[in-house]
Amino acid sequence: MVERMGLRERKKRDTSLRIWRIAIELFVERGFDQVTVAEIADAADVSKMTVFNYFGNKEDLVFKLMEEHTGDLARAVRERRSGESAGAAVHRQFLEQMAARDASIGMSPDPLNLRVRELILATPALLTRTYAWSARGTQLLADELIAEADGERGGSHEAVARCAAMQVAAARISLYDEIHERRSKGESVDEIYPTMVTLAQEVFGLVENGLGEYAVRR
Repeated sequence: MVERMGLRERKKRDTSLRIWRIAIELFVERGFDQVTVAEIADAADVSKMTVFNYFGNKEDLVFKLMEEHTGDLARAVRERRSGESAGAAVHRQFLEQMAARDASIGMSPDPLNLRVRELILATPALLTRTYAWSARGTQLLADELIAEADGERGGSHEAVARCAAMQVAAARISLYDEIHERRSKGESVDEIYPTMVTLAQEVFGLVENGLGEYAVRR
């Protein structure tokens, strides 16, 4: 994606990342509630308005990059292969993200990636938004499954779709949490990668066995 960006877009992306890194460093050092946007702007050598141009509010300084992945689950299912179930598609996406050392699932070697999670867990307002973000991703997945149900509206199929979406999302969340647990204990992403591949197989295997033939693309 970065390679396809023009010079202007790359500069904007670089500025956004620089502001984000400085904000996270200040939040981790002093606490989210103790840092103002004005202080972040000063540290980044930009105006306060520039910060708001890139990030709509203070919480967005933590969540904007993460929330770019809100639709990952739905996208994996929407783009799945013929004969591939919803659970298998999300499993495959997760393996691809792990192999790519994707920061969105905690596999980035950048120490700041781990600090963001620690910051969220230590800040009630941020933790609340994390739950809302996760629920939104699950709902988008459920909407995708509902839309595929042969045009049927209402009835039990919507409840089944929501149930399936919750199971698939929960599998991914459990693996995400395990990655961060191991990273917080000092293990590197390269060290945990092989065992996480095996664990992902086991976790998504439980989902596949539970859901059976549901949402297999014909």
